[in-house]
Amino acid sequence: MIQIKRIYDEPSAQDGARILIDRLWPRGVSKARANFYVWLKDVAPSTELRTWFGHKPEKFEEFSVRYIEELSRNPAVVELKKIIKKNTNVTLLYAAKDKSINHAAVLKKFLEEYQQ
Repeated sequence: MIQIKRIYDEPSAQDGARILIDRLWPRGVSKARANFYVWLKDVAPSTELRTWFGHKPEKFEEFSVRYIEELSRNPAVVELKKIIKKNTNVTLLYAAKDKSINHAAVLKKFLEEYQQ
């Protein structure tokens, strides 16, 4: 099972392997508090794409298309898929404020479609 969760939310036993998927370290979070398995910053959107998007809801659809294009040729996705295969539960951690308009939601959908 793949789920997404803000890194600011409390960890739980159901999280399984917690994978930080942001390119930048989240503000105000110590590594001890983050309680993560691995930080895969290279699976995050490119700096150019992230800056262009700016978390503007009206750009989310186009951002999703562009990010999926990046993911389809991103070698870091291979490492992420290996971790998913080894773990029953995986939680993708992100720092964005919006729980539905963010790169973690796009990545989760991409991974679920790949697994089928």
